[in-house]
Amino acid sequence: MNGTKELLKRHIEALAPRLTAMSDDIFDHPEVGLEEHRAAELLCTELERGGFEVERGIAGLPTAFRARWRTGTSGPVIGLLCEYDAIENMGHACAHHMQGPAMVGAALALREGLKDASCEVVVYGTPAEETVSGKSMMLKEGCFHELDVALMVHGGPTTTTDIQSLAMSRYRVRFHGKSAHAAIKPEDGRSALDAALLMFHGIEFLREHVKDDIRMHYTILNAGGPANVVPKETESLVYLRGYDRPYLDTVVRRFFDVANGAALMTGTTAEIIEDKVLHNKIPVLKLNDLVMEVAREMDAPTIRPPRAKTGSTDFGNVMFHVPGTCLRIAFVPEGSSAHSQEYLDAGKSDALHRALILSAQIIAEAVRRLVEEPDLMKDIQEEFDRKKRIGSND
Repeated sequence: MNGTKELLKRHIEALAPRLTAMSDDIFDHPEVGLEEHRAAELLCTELERGGFEVERGIAGLPTAFRARWRTGTSGPVIGLLCEYDAIENMGHACAHHMQGPAMVGAALALREGLKDASCEVVVYGTPAEETVSGKSMMLKEGCFHELDVALMVHGGPTTTTDIQSLAMSRYRVRFHGKSAHAAIKPEDGRSALDAALLMFHGIEFLREHVKDDIRMHYTILNAGGPANVVPKETESLVYLRGYDRPYLDTVVRRFFDVANGAALMTGTTAEIIEDKVLHNKIPVLKLNDLVMEVAREMDAPTIRPPRAKTGSTDFGNVMFHVPGTCLRIAFVPEGSSAHSQEYLDAGKSDALHRALILSAQIIAEAVRRLVEEPDLMKDIQEEFDRKKRIGSND
């Protein structure tokens, strides 16, 4: 067995008490997006102590960071990305608290095990995945572009990877009308609520004439006031999703026509505000296979094929520009749902701690192979370039 592989495993095992204590601390002090000061500082301090050069508050985000370590003068640049934001009013019901410690463990082990290699390891702290999609904001400020590959981990009910994710566009739609007494002078009113309801009907008719993977959902944030007054203002939230960003963009344009048409029919005006844009992942199956091969070698629990259904993630924006994959590691019973009490109940469990250490070991070993097998890295880059060129999400 490769000596460096064993060294990486042992180093992470030696770090286990510190890594699990860090995870428990983050779990016990949940911080929502862009407020993860305690979590970010814990991770940065540990990386600095381990010899990484740390930049805090990058990309204009106070809780984002980048930590670097280089050995040699060339070689691949490997990115280890982690999230650490909690869900508002719910805490760490998505297991983000384990990601940072797992990546810190992998990074510190790689610094110990790859001293004679030639590569760079970059740990990116990426805040606010649950809210404003910090990775998207960081990408616009130049982050991640230097990476040859990007790796993540995420706790879940199975050990697997994804081969797709839903691109997503989210909009706030405000209709502006004219108020009037609904009984005495309704003819003077122009109902913003009528416009919102017509927009919803239009979305339902549109739903029949799009590809099967398209998802459209909406809600009213502000209905405009009491029933006896013609509503002057309404605000709605609309999500549009699909597995192919270019096709989803055509659906977005049709949705704009629906919203503006609803305004035209009601004598109101529509204000359409882009709230969030996420890309679909460009899957690199060679990279997925590498991570899962290592997971099987290390007897990871509940190994399953790639997930058939996925949601949207700002990691998709990164994977649209850089070859990447996210190892999902089992720590809750199969069938458990994220953002659930089951995740919270297991947040400081032995199963979570084992998953944390195991995921760090899997990522570290996968990175070792990427660094020591240049043909493997070449194959991954060629697959990514080919799929990016033809727009494949298969």
